[in-house]
This record gives sequence, C-alpha cells and structure tokens, in this order.
Amino acid sequence: MKCHELAEQLAQDRPDLSPVEIARLCLILLNGENEPARLQDPKTRDQAWQSACFRFELATDQHAAVAEEVDQMFGDSPVAFSPDQLWTLTRAVKVQSQMLELFTEQVSLA
Repeated sequence: MKCHELAEQLAQDRPDLSPVEIARLCLILLNGENEPARLQDPKTRDQAWQSACFRFELATDQHAAVAEEVDQMFGDSPVAFSPDQLWTLTRAVKVQSQMLELFTEQVSLA
C-alpha cells in the first residue's frame, strides 16, 4: 500500500481528521508496518492505528514529564550538574529518541 492509498482510506475512515493529522498518521503507520499491504485490511489498519496511538500517548506523557523536570532543573541561574541532573538529561534524550522513532524507521542511538 502506498502513502496516498493509505491516506485515502484514513480520510474515509475518519473524515474528522485534518490533512496534517492524516499525513502524520500515514507516516507512523507505514513506518511501523513491515508489510504495508497488510494495512489494506480495515481490521489490521485499526489495530495498527490503536497501537500507534498508544505508543504516541506514552511517548508524549514521558516527554511532558521530562520536559517539566528539565525546566525545573535549569531555571534562570547557572547550573552545576549533579549526577541526578545528568541522569535527568539522559532520560530527556532517550524520550526524544522515542518520539523520533515514531516518525522514522531508524532506531535512535540514544
């Protein structure tokens, strides 16, 4: 299944989605599926969609939590990094890599 074919199917399935949301969903679904032809089946497409939504919500929640931690850590003054702060920064990088993995086929090295 090609991207434009999947976009047409998604637009029919969910006419409430904007073109940007459909494009984003196409990218996530196609990158997450080894055999894109399987997405022609409505049941398989729906399962892939649910899985992608779940992964996206998890990554988004993690991103928000880590972003808040990083914001609290830095404030307006200079920071002398403690081991805990370095751990927080490492987690922030890992969460960002998870977000990137949702939109690309590449596994991040972080």
